[in-house]
Amino acid sequence: MAGNTHVKDGWGRSMGTLRRVAPYLWPDGERWVKRRVVLSLTALALAKIVSVLTPFLYKAAVDALSGEVRGDAWLLAMGAVGLTVAYGLARVGSIGFNELRDVIFVRVGQRALRKLALETFTHIHRLSMRYHITRKTGGLSRIIERGVKGVEFLLRFMLLSVGPLILELTMVTVIFALVFDWRYAAVVLVTIALYVTYTFKITEWRVKIRRQMNEQDTDANQKAVDSLLNFETVKYFGAEAREADRYDEAMKGYEAAAIKTGQSLSMLNFGQALLITAGLVTVMVMAAMGVQAGALTVGDFVMVNAYMIQITMPLNFLGTVYREIRQALVDMGEMFDLLGQPAEITDKPGAPALNVAGGAVELDDVRFAYDPARPILKGVNIRINAGETVAIVGPSGSGKSTIGRLLFRFYDVTGGALKIDGQDVRDITQDSLHAQIGVVPQDTVLFNDTVLYNIAYGRPDAPREELITAAKAAKIHDFIMSLPEGYETRVGERGLKLSGGEKQRVGIARTLLKNPPILLLDEATSALDTQTERDIQDSLKAMGEGRTVITIAHRLSTISDADRIVVLEKGEVVEEGTHEALLVRGGRYAAMWARQSAEEEDEGERIPRPKIPADGDGEVTDLPADGRWRRTLPH
Repeated sequence: MAGNTHVKDGWGRSMGTLRRVAPYLWPDGERWVKRRVVLSLTALALAKIVSVLTPFLYKAAVDALSGEVRGDAWLLAMGAVGLTVAYGLARVGSIGFNELRDVIFVRVGQRALRKLALETFTHIHRLSMRYHITRKTGGLSRIIERGVKGVEFLLRFMLLSVGPLILELTMVTVIFALVFDWRYAAVVLVTIALYVTYTFKITEWRVKIRRQMNEQDTDANQKAVDSLLNFETVKYFGAEAREADRYDEAMKGYEAAAIKTGQSLSMLNFGQALLITAGLVTVMVMAAMGVQAGALTVGDFVMVNAYMIQITMPLNFLGTVYREIRQALVDMGEMFDLLGQPAEITDKPGAPALNVAGGAVELDDVRFAYDPARPILKGVNIRINAGETVAIVGPSGSGKSTIGRLLFRFYDVTGGALKIDGQDVRDITQDSLHAQIGVVPQDTVLFNDTVLYNIAYGRPDAPREELITAAKAAKIHDFIMSLPEGYETRVGERGLKLSGGEKQRVGIARTLLKNPPILLLDEATSALDTQTERDIQDSLKAMGEGRTVITIAHRLSTISDADRIVVLEKGEVVEEGTHEALLVRGGRYAAMWARQSAEEEDEGERIPRPKIPADGDGEVTDLPADGRWRRTLPH
């Protein structure tokens, strides 16, 4: 198992990540990107050539000053001052070509970052509901953030740092072998080999520690986001200290990993300095002995020193670059794992758009289970004619809300078929399906933007006049105009600056603006107080005119005027008919109606019997027979 883990987390996985990144550096059909890459590499090569020639000018200037010039007449003609100026110009030229390289390449890096960020964001929205309800939003956002940031770094330093470093080290080694002798080149090669081996080994160890630090960072961030999103709940239960302890516990793990990271960095830096200094001193001693023997000039001694310092700087940088590249590969590997998550719900190749003639909806022997061991729907048959209002009722766990999720194709049925105007929803495109269905959920969640933005979300290209008409139809326009900034008022995160009724009306307005032929009301008023519910019911009724309406309801009083009522129990249709017909029948619906009516009459005298669903669509846990919670007072 340990071996497999090493392969997965080691260079095998890293090379896979590099192969995923390569197309962003050399994309098909985008010649301007390729031109910029080639120009960047050209500027880079010129920078390195000038950089490697610079110590020769330094040596010549020193020899000119010491009267030991040996070589071409042009060196003598330039003199010490001219050679010093040439040395300065060469240094500036090297820096200039490097900066030119960055100027040319920056568009390539930023384009790659943007395209990959968009690809990741789009893919996340394509993933299924099943995936999203099992993921932690805070951790997900941090994975994306780290991965996207790693893209530009990886492209820049893989292409413009590691390659050039190898080129420069090779050129310096060749110069040492040709200008001096093979022993100098051998010392340089051994020093580089020891340095690189040490750096890679320690860095690999540090990457494992850094990965632990990332995991703790993701966990802490997820806990912070989760706690802030549930700010009100934390306050209700006085749990600020408890939340702080949870966050601190996660940060404690991050702290421990961060301490190990810092200590291992010091160990890495000292070892690198020791190896590079040993190599530097060795070649300097060899050069000093050559000067004393008269085989080398003082300029040669200075040139050896200049070359060793010149390779010391990029070698020191190599440690940082390698570490950061490995970290970027780890971060990007997590992001590419995310991109590798298959979308559970996909369009069939060549799937046509949904063609809505009237909006008839049919559930034909529909079967479905979130978990194969626990079926939710067991052969449901419901026919909803175009323009008809049908209510689906039943106890918790009966599968009411599941039907809404299947209609919107958050999941696919595991048996039977769900059709709109005779077209199986699995055979048409998801975009066209979503465009034809309007949903008003139990809890309307708004974006942290203006009221205008949230209503316009139903149809962003709608004229302002239509948007205001929709707001008036939802009976929210007057309230909006009473706000200090009117339609430009920001609603806060998840719409928390608005009341439940106000949020619901905004949700109704944006669905009205969408103007879909099929409307799904998923317990749209169950979270509201009685008076607000009655007010919004009028808006919902007006909204349903001329549309096929599916109402999933718990409060039966809100659906008594539906064209038809379907009663579900344990995933099966047990009754179907009008309100009056079902009451006359005296079956399951009549019993539910009688119980709810009694509860409403007795509302002021007793606590309504709470419903405690199990996970998902589980059954309701039974409470004491009289339906009352009793509190035992302390003695």
